[in-house]
Amino acid sequence: AVVSTQSTGIIADTDLMSRTKIERFEAEQGGSESVISAIPRAREVGQSYLTSVLTTLRSQLAAVPAVFRARPDVLLVNGPGTCIPVCALVLLLRIVGLARGRIVYVESVCRVTTLSLSGLILLVFADHLLVQWPQLAKRYSRATFIGRLVS
Repeated sequence: AVVSTQSTGIIADTDLMSRTKIERFEAEQGGSESVISAIPRAREVGQSYLTSVLTTLRSQLAAVPAVFRARPDVLLVNGPGTCIPVCALVLLLRIVGLARGRIVYVESVCRVTTLSLSGLILLVFADHLLVQWPQLAKRYSRATFIGRLVS
């Protein structure tokens, strides 16, 4: 079996904090073969659902090159900024047999009693939906409680 150590990160083009954290982590690990792609956010907090259709399509088009290059075996995602367009593309690759594309979604620690819109959408499509509060796992049978990732 061939194990690839390369990872691909797809972040929102406005997410400078994640880019900095990824670069710092890789430097501490002695460098790696990671590739970071930045795409427009699919939806801003508070953006109307009507206008978010257009911004999600724009984000999805921007994600095509990175997703088709990576053809991931596992996709680990969180948050609404980029995850829905990327998940849709990976699901498409899986359907046509171009990638294994198992989708693992980690819900935000801020979501204590209900899932986010991304969580509700991915509840149907994700292979695993991980939550950080036990009451979410009780409320949504497909969710798995993993405890808090950050303290």
